[in-house]
Amino acid sequence: MTTPQPAFTIDNTATDVLAGIDLHGKLAIVTGGYSGLGLATTRALAAAGAHVVVPARRPDSANQALAGLANVEVDELDLGDLESVNKFADRFLASGRTIDIVINNAGIMAYPETRVGPGWEAQFATNHLGHYALVNRLWPAIAASGDARVVVVSSGVSPDGTINWDDVHFEHTEYNKWAAYGQSKLANALFAAHLDLLGRSAGVRAFSVNPGYILTPLQRHLTKEEMVGAGWIDEEGTPLLPEFRAPEQGAATQVWAATSPQLAGTGGSYLIACAVARPFDTETDREQAARLWAYSAELTGVDAFAA
Repeated sequence: MTTPQPAFTIDNTATDVLAGIDLHGKLAIVTGGYSGLGLATTRALAAAGAHVVVPARRPDSANQALAGLANVEVDELDLGDLESVNKFADRFLASGRTIDIVINNAGIMAYPETRVGPGWEAQFATNHLGHYALVNRLWPAIAASGDARVVVVSSGVSPDGTINWDDVHFEHTEYNKWAAYGQSKLANALFAAHLDLLGRSAGVRAFSVNPGYILTPLQRHLTKEEMVGAGWIDEEGTPLLPEFRAPEQGAATQVWAATSPQLAGTGGSYLIACAVARPFDTETDREQAARLWAYSAELTGVDAFAA
């Protein structure tokens, strides 16, 4: 049973947006669901009755962070390693369970130049390719739900942003950690838009989300000097921007995207502060999304929708 939801704002929490929503009998997968926004998301979904599977690159840390929390299980997954993605998917599919919610929450930001797999740039590989492969490998269980939602946590996305198709992995140009991060986050939004187009016939809808300014372990690769220089914090580490919110508030939009009846029958959009900020349905959006899907399928060798 659900009750009509009010309009939510940047100040609401994940618990607020779940008021009146009963998730008993639902299964959710939250990547990175043991730290920062992911931990707040896992707690809120589990409290509403969902069984939450938390794939984690550091299972021991995940078990420690989630200790005592009911309705939660931890499994091993490294999004930067396709073999790890495949093994996790195989284990889950072997359980015979269906998936009602997927929240692609895990990610890295402003990472030093690093190569993973066959030489992929680490931020594009972890933030996008790993999640692309995960959803495609888990597709039978997602589609079996009949009304599943996939939520991809993005970030600020420029209206005229584009993938650097000539050098996606910075093999021929000087590496810029912020350009690489921004490209991976645009890829998140494009992936959600195209997944929604492909999956809606199976009752699966997808959204991308900008959680806003939140101080979490995502910033672990930035020095204090960098964050002070950006005007995010002062020398004592106190947030300076009025837009900064707590992780429970940052998690609200992704939980809203995953569960809100207000979004029934819709999908593909980019959400901010529990509202649709951009439909992601221009001709350029659709062309880039389709191209990214084909490119990701080529790199990973996985495409649940291939003929």
